[in-house]
Amino acid sequence: MARRTSSPDSKRISRERIAILFARARECFPVDPSLSDRYVVLARKISMKQRVRIEQRFRRQYCHHCLSYLVPGVNMRVRIGRGKVTITCLSCNNKMRFPVRRQR
Repeated sequence: MARRTSSPDSKRISRERIAILFARARECFPVDPSLSDRYVVLARKISMKQRVRIEQRFRRQYCHHCLSYLVPGVNMRVRIGRGKVTITCLSCNNKMRFPVRRQR
């Protein structure tokens, strides 16, 4: 059985690597969208192996069905209504709905 890595340093490093991968995906999307999709897959693999959650701001940047990096207006559609934000991936037509929370 594989050895677990549960040290706080490895989790911190994996969070930093995930942030770097999403930054690179944002940079290279206009040039090569398939490379940015690959960065998303790598970030998910790191998070699963290290058992680290992907931050919410990064989770909303990729399709949970086809794992493609999403850019508003290019390959995703955003609609707001009935207390939800609906994100539609235009490559696989999958819809993701997130609740809108009221600020206090």
